Amino acid sequence: MANPLNDFPVVIQLPVVWGEMDAYGHVNNIVFFRYFETARMAYFEEIQFGEPSNPSDVGPILASTNCRFRRPLSYPDTIHVGARVSEMGEDRFTMEYQIYSEEHGDIAAKGEGVIVSYDYAVQQKAPLPDDVRQRIEALDPAVSDR
Repeated sequence: MANPLNDFPVVIQLPVVWGEMDAYGHVNNIVFFRYFETARMAYFEEIQFGEPSNPSDVGPILASTNCRFRRPLSYPDTIHVGARVSEMGEDRFTMEYQIYSEEHGDIAAKGEGVIVSYDYAVQQKAPLPDDVRQRIEALDPAVSDR
């Protein structure tokens, strides 16, 4: 079977931990959004966008997010979370995520997030910086084909 995350330029590996499960014996739904967040931050590190050391700069802000739960996760398991950009606009880009479960050998969830370029000094959206756009295209060349 082909790796379902081959088309994702950033893939992180995380353990499913006991404390993430709820009373129903599976990982609580909010935790999936934390997995997405962790992958998103790894992507931002790769493209050097949103360094928290200077909060007055233009950086990313999450405008919306969603998740399609396909399979419950439980402890113990190891997951791989892929992140990629599917679309870029003047002041935003859309990220796609997928969570692959080693225990199930299948995709457990798919998600999406809209990231807006935000000027924290003036508290409003701003054009996506050209250097960030170029780093996204270098990391994820297929973004223009999606």
